Amino acid sequence: MLFLARMDVTFPDSMSDEAKAELMAREKEYSGNLQAEGRMRDIWRVVGEYANYSVYDVADNDELHTILSGFPMYPYMSISVTPLAKHPNAIK
Repeated sequence: MLFLARMDVTFPDSMSDEAKAELMAREKEYSGNLQAEGRMRDIWRVVGEYANYSVYDVADNDELHTILSGFPMYPYMSISVTPLAKHPNAIK
C-alpha cells in the first residue's frame, strides 16, 4: 500500500543545539535505512519550512504507524497521512 505523509517538525525552544544535532543524525540514519529497504520510496523537502513529504510503500496501516512512530524526531512531529491509489490516467 502506498501512503503520502507530511511531517512538520517543531523543536521546543528549550532544546539545546547539541540535542537537535544528535536527533538529526539519528533521523538521517533511520530514514536512510527505510529508503534502502524500499519502504520509504521518496522524500521531498517543503521549501521554506522544516517539513517534508514522503511516500511509503508498506503492507498496511499498522506497518506505517510502526515506521512513523520509530522516527527519532517523532515526539516533535505533526504528521498527516493520505492513502494513495493508482490514478486511471497514470502512464506508469
